[in-house]
Amino acid sequence: MKKSKLIGPIIGLVILLSGCASWADRGESITAVGSSALQPLVETVAEEFQNSNPGKFINVQGGGSGTGLSQVQAGAIEIGNSDLFAEEKSGIDADALVDHRVAVVGITPIVNKGVGISDISTADLKKIFLGEITNWQELGGNDVPIVLLNRASGSGTRSTFEKWIMDGETAITSQEQDSSGMVRSIVSDTPGAISYVAFSYVTDDVNVLSIDGVAPTDENVTTNDWKVWAYEHMYTKGEPTELTAEFLSYILSDEVQDNIVGDLGYISISAMQVERDWEGNIVN
Repeated sequence: MKKSKLIGPIIGLVILLSGCASWADRGESITAVGSSALQPLVETVAEEFQNSNPGKFINVQGGGSGTGLSQVQAGAIEIGNSDLFAEEKSGIDADALVDHRVAVVGITPIVNKGVGISDISTADLKKIFLGEITNWQELGGNDVPIVLLNRASGSGTRSTFEKWIMDGETAITSQEQDSSGMVRSIVSDTPGAISYVAFSYVTDDVNVLSIDGVAPTDENVTTNDWKVWAYEHMYTKGEPTELTAEFLSYILSDEVQDNIVGDLGYISISAMQVERDWEGNIVN
């Protein structure tokens, strides 16, 4: 009889302790959403941060710069990752957001290995995306039809490419992809294909194109000789606090900026010899 009277309290204690353990396992967490170009860096830094800070979790998702900006503005997430300045995106109140520039990314045209050219003029690159040049043979390459692959609307990578290459004109309708990794894969597998990705997504599966004789290198980005680049922003709604502030401080630390940033194909903010404002003007 005494034994049976203990069953209820014991079960209650087990449930309570189980609930406490579950709460402890949950720990602190924040979510960063947005730019797929920035995603590999944030994911890698988040993993390093979590390894050094048990019980603290950084959830990283893609979805594009527009998604990151709109969700952080709505207060749905703690950090909005973006290749764009908030001022560049319609519907975003830049004054309500705080910009944390964590890296610079160069963006380069990539082509299938069978196209037969390695350099292109800005004018001809624009004509390709306007549908005015349709075969690589017209540019001295192989007799292969050009297959266009664009980034989806809302992509910061697309906005940067359009700003510096398309000069305000809109590319013809073509297949679109949200993911930079998928873009690279499709270009690699599709004869005649062309698209564009961040330097950090370039692999030996595709070829890059120089533009007007300038190669897509980190050094050329730092001097602005290579024009197609963007800051990688991590926006917060107001000044960051607690775990958000702690994580942003870590990603801007010398430990990350001097090592992880470069290792992953990005450029440290401190390496830049020029600074651009949101309209693209050099300000120093």
